[in-house]
Amino acid sequence: MATSVEDIKNTYPIPVFYYRVTIGDNDSIAFSEVSGLSIEYETITYKDGLSYRDGAKHMPGLKTPVSLTLQKGIVRSDSYLFDWLSTVKLNTVEKRDIRIDLLNENGEPTVSWTVQDAFPKKLDVPSFNASSNEVAIENLELMASNLTVNNPAI
Repeated sequence: MATSVEDIKNTYPIPVFYYRVTIGDNDSIAFSEVSGLSIEYETITYKDGLSYRDGAKHMPGLKTPVSLTLQKGIVRSDSYLFDWLSTVKLNTVEKRDIRIDLLNENGEPTVSWTVQDAFPKKLDVPSFNASSNEVAIENLELMASNLTVNNPAI
């Protein structure tokens, strides 16, 4: 059982609500939700002459691309995500690295994820409903080649 504040900081799970997202060289952008940070490999099934007795063999295959989704409220003076998506139709898309930092109570990164060579593939605008007063949230779906995890505490 944790007995000191330092023990609690080191042994209890980190809350997910305090994080920072940085796209490329820009300052951090406020997103309400980040999802899709996962590393996954395809599975290869191999059947040989003894598979009838021993069963099929399974092994890891190619790494699947990262499919990341970022959600944020629509702000009048901010067209950063739309401008980035618009570069796709001009065939001049700039792949950017995205860094997600999970922060401690002092605003320092405790764990960081870096999504490499990301580019936008879909931008969803909210559904419009005259009887609702919810915040307008846009969703940006990204495709990336790699995801790395950095834990500065280790």
